Amino acid sequence: MIRLLTLVCCLGLCACGGSRYGGGIPATYDPLLDAALAECPRADSLRQLLRDTPRAEREAMAYLIAWMPAGDRDTMRLDLLRENVSCACRARERFAWTRTLPDSIFLNEVVPYAVVDEVRDAWRADFLERFAPVVADCRTMREAAEAVNRAIVERVGVEYNTLREKTNQSPAESMRQGMASCTGLSVLLVDALRAVGIPARFVGTPAWHDDRGNHSWTEVWFDGSWHFTEYYFAGFDHAWFLADAGQAAEGERTHAIYAVSFRPTGDWFPMVWSETSRDVHGVEVTRRYREAFAAENDRRLAAQTHVPVTFTMYRTPAVEGTSAGRVAANVDVFCGTEQVGGGRTASPQQDMNDGFRILLEKHRTYTFRYANARDELTEVTVSVDDEPLSVSGYME
Repeated sequence: MIRLLTLVCCLGLCACGGSRYGGGIPATYDPLLDAALAECPRADSLRQLLRDTPRAEREAMAYLIAWMPAGDRDTMRLDLLRENVSCACRARERFAWTRTLPDSIFLNEVVPYAVVDEVRDAWRADFLERFAPVVADCRTMREAAEAVNRAIVERVGVEYNTLREKTNQSPAESMRQGMASCTGLSVLLVDALRAVGIPARFVGTPAWHDDRGNHSWTEVWFDGSWHFTEYYFAGFDHAWFLADAGQAAEGERTHAIYAVSFRPTGDWFPMVWSETSRDVHGVEVTRRYREAFAAENDRRLAAQTHVPVTFTMYRTPAVEGTSAGRVAANVDVFCGTEQVGGGRTASPQQDMNDGFRILLEKHRTYTFRYANARDELTEVTVSVDDEPLSVSGYME
């Protein structure tokens, strides 16, 4: 009798701990789902979708419905939601690195069907098929992430090009054109990683510290932390923009760095292509990039592998060396075909000791590229040896 009563009590406790929306959903979702569905015109259809979802996949579906933007909740195709959750959960069963993820990471950085505010495509099943063979022999999440990153250009056939139709392209839109800007490329990489169960998120800044424009990239979760990368793989935590990111202004909306979150964070991600939107949640990550840049600079200086190079832009050679002759201009720095940095030269009003400085590896050749006064691409090529170097460019 005692054993029977104990069993009944245990069953009762389990029942009390479940959700009104179906087995497999923790009861903590109930107020979230209640609030999400209260004003939704198709609440009954979403409730039915939850009931029809296999028990093992219901929490993932509940997570999306609870936190998805109201516009998606009211209009997004239900079969697209169903396919997205099914493929994400299949990836968790299939890949060992996904099975070991905390639920909080899996739900927020693997399961979501969208990256920012792009068109909602049915990308996940396609990308699972494209990239599963790429990671078939990988043993760790880091190995798998690198394999996807190295293979993505060939697998999706998209290259960087500012002639793309729009900034926030979906995977289908980018692949149809074969081109995308940094935003569309980052969306592609995030989705490719998520397709094989690797947590990934979109990161960017509305403008660099010197107002040279915005930039977007990707962060990948492995070994217990976030690591940055780009569509064109140059190694994790190694990118041409680190010097710029290291000078981002913490707490300053225009010049800070943000990562996207599907779940609300109390803040939003600033989208330069939709400046008034607050629909995409964000978290500021500026400090981490400032610290990474400082640590990398310290390492390079201690190793004596790099020297500081200063680039100053003048109107003409005749006014070189004068404060009034200087011109503020955007400059990109390349070593061969790889961009290794960029910056903005000093204006006439800045101190003569102020300006664009960059640490460059010794015994290599670099090209400084900029648009001159006639908007023509202009290059200055220099060889860097063991001593600090000053370089000049001319607008006319």
